[in-house]
This record gives sequence, C-alpha cells and structure tokens, in this order.
Amino acid sequence: MSSRFIPVGPSLVVRLVLRPLTKLLNPLVSTLAGRRFVPLIARIHHVGRRSGKRYTTPTGAHVAGDIIVIPLSFGNVSDWASNVRAAGQCVVTLGGKSYHATQPRFVEADDAKPVVKQSFNVINRFAFRLLGIRQYLFLHLAN
Repeated sequence: MSSRFIPVGPSLVVRLVLRPLTKLLNPLVSTLAGRRFVPLIARIHHVGRRSGKRYTTPTGAHVAGDIIVIPLSFGNVSDWASNVRAAGQCVVTLGGKSYHATQPRFVEADDAKPVVKQSFNVINRFAFRLLGIRQYLFLHLAN
C-alpha cells in the first residue's frame, strides 16, 4: 500500500447509473443518514478545502473497532473525499452517534478485503462488487 495519492474515479456503472440519480436520491438518503435505526448510512461532516464552508454528505459506512470504513462509490476524487483528505479529519454521524475521525487513508479494494468482510454483510459486499467499488476510505476514531 503506497502513501502516494493516486486519483481513482467512479466505475462505469456508477457514472452511468448512480451519478444521474444522485440529485433525486440524495435528499431522501440525507434524511435517513446518521439516524439511530439506519446503521449503514452515515453523514460525513466536512469543510470545503477551498471555500472553508461546512458540508454534510451522506454515504455508506461502518465502524470496525477503531476504524470507520467507507466504500468510495464515487472514488477518492469526489469533493467530500478530497475535503476530508485535505483537512485530515471529519465528523462521521452513524447509527445516531457522532465520531471525530482522523488520519484518512485510501485503501485499494483488495487490500481492504479483511476489514470489509468483517464490516459488511455478504449482500453489501456483493453490491460493492456490482458498483465496481475500487477503494475504501479508512478513518481512525480520535480519542
């Protein structure tokens, strides 16, 4: 695993199917994200790297020990992932709890397999393969 940043964009499936639906789905997903009874949809609270503006972005996530695992549907070049990388931190609201997360690290899907297998069920992992997810964001829980 290299510490050098290599841009990874979304898969063809995500670009053709998911991206056009985001404007329709994001308001609904944002309403559910982070809530106590919605365990796999998180809210990522981050600050714009150029604007300094605060943003909230819904995404899938799971806490595995002291790591928050986030499948990167839109790759590591999405605005929110770039913001978290630049800031070196964010706040993740998941399952009704908020976590201060630091040390963002982009991990290739093959390298992330053991943690992903521990974190997500077989149906989730199958969906990740269908979506062509190539990277995960690992964040460390801050003390």
